[in-house]
Amino acid sequence: LPFATSSLANDYPTEARVDYVLGCMAANDNSYLTMRKCSCSIDVIAEHLSYETYEQVEVVLGMQDQRGELGVLFRTERGMQDQLRALRLAQADANLRCF
Repeated sequence: LPFATSSLANDYPTEARVDYVLGCMAANDNSYLTMRKCSCSIDVIAEHLSYETYEQVEVVLGMQDQRGELGVLFRTERGMQDQLRALRLAQADANLRCF
């Protein structure tokens, strides 16, 4: 199934990839080398997570900062924690392979 990984990695819209790369560059260094590393990073993440899962994790990360019951839900619900763990593992792999 060599095409399964390829199709999974290619389900990220260009806008999402660009948004990730721009955020990554802003957090690191706005250089050409950093752009290449950040582009590599989102490619590796896309190998691990479908775009749908990536989007869900991004929402969870944003909602965790909310106060009150809603924030607690997003910080403690088991399924959400599993998705966050999957993203962190993908990011760790990306850091090893790209940075």
